[in-house]
Amino acid sequence: MPMEWVRGKTIGHGSFAAVSLAKPTNQNSGFPPLMAVKSCGVSHSASLMNERLILEELKDCPEIIGCYGDSLTIENGKRLYNVALEYASGGALADKVKNSGSFRLSESEVQRYTNSILRGLHFIHRNGFVHCDIKLQNVLLVSDGVKDAVKIADFGLAKKAAGDLNSKYEIRGTPMYMAPETVVGGEQESASDIWALGCLVTEMITGNPVWNCSDFGALLMKIGIGAEIPEIPAKLSDDGKDFLGKCFLKDPKKRWTAEMLLNHPFINTVTYKEEAENQISPRDPFDFPDWESQQSSESSTEFDCWIGDGSEFLSGSPSIPPATRLGQLLTDLKPNWSVSSSWVKVR
Repeated sequence: MPMEWVRGKTIGHGSFAAVSLAKPTNQNSGFPPLMAVKSCGVSHSASLMNERLILEELKDCPEIIGCYGDSLTIENGKRLYNVALEYASGGALADKVKNSGSFRLSESEVQRYTNSILRGLHFIHRNGFVHCDIKLQNVLLVSDGVKDAVKIADFGLAKKAAGDLNSKYEIRGTPMYMAPETVVGGEQESASDIWALGCLVTEMITGNPVWNCSDFGALLMKIGIGAEIPEIPAKLSDDGKDFLGKCFLKDPKKRWTAEMLLNHPFINTVTYKEEAENQISPRDPFDFPDWESQQSSESSTEFDCWIGDGSEFLSGSPSIPPATRLGQLLTDLKPNWSVSSSWVKVR
């Protein structure tokens, strides 16, 4: 039987969707007494439908926000597509960091939250998906009355791992959290989520974005060119510094996986494998052992990607020089990079 519910006040909104409180009309329906309903116009519902389908496949993980179903409604003459979600009473992790006394979290809190996020990421990756937009705003806090539990949310940009070749060049996510391989080659697989996790952990520790860069083009160059990585906080413990070092390996093939990081002493006392500990970062993001073979095998494939609001499309071939590819990514949009809430999504 379809769930019937009543919409409450709006508690959040994004580019295409708004989130409202909702209550089921039948208190014996088996659904929780309070939910969050994400809604958007039917004509713009592709991303929300994608989120609904992926959450259905990931429903057995306690570190991922719960989904109770979808529905179509007509409200004020407008057809809406709605997805009923678990209500996170604690808000976003970004709000907790912002509202903390020092605008950052203690290392013990960071360790606990990171452990939970990693368990969620491990489940996502093990089931063949990539989130593509891991950041503080997309990790929600659910309270059990004793302490907060974190849950990964907002799967609107998520995709199947190792999808078709054309989707490889659809750049998704938030620029400040993008991995080098995403900026340079349009590659977004599970390793890209781990880079974003490193950015998230750093931001929890410092209270600031990982890149001090106000220009969009300069930000892309900083991420994609050279050997520079986000600065690892000096006040972090040695285990914490090593953990971030494993997240920020430039080569995605050498970057630690979620499963490996779950055994890192920063969040777990289990000793990690010696061979993984000795991994070395390449000199720059183009120092991949199989770069030439990848180029030659994909050189005939056309790709499209778009930045910002999607009004401008960029076409070309993955075989063009990386510097030219980065130049094509430039946009006239001038977002305010100093606050994460104003970052634009790139899909």
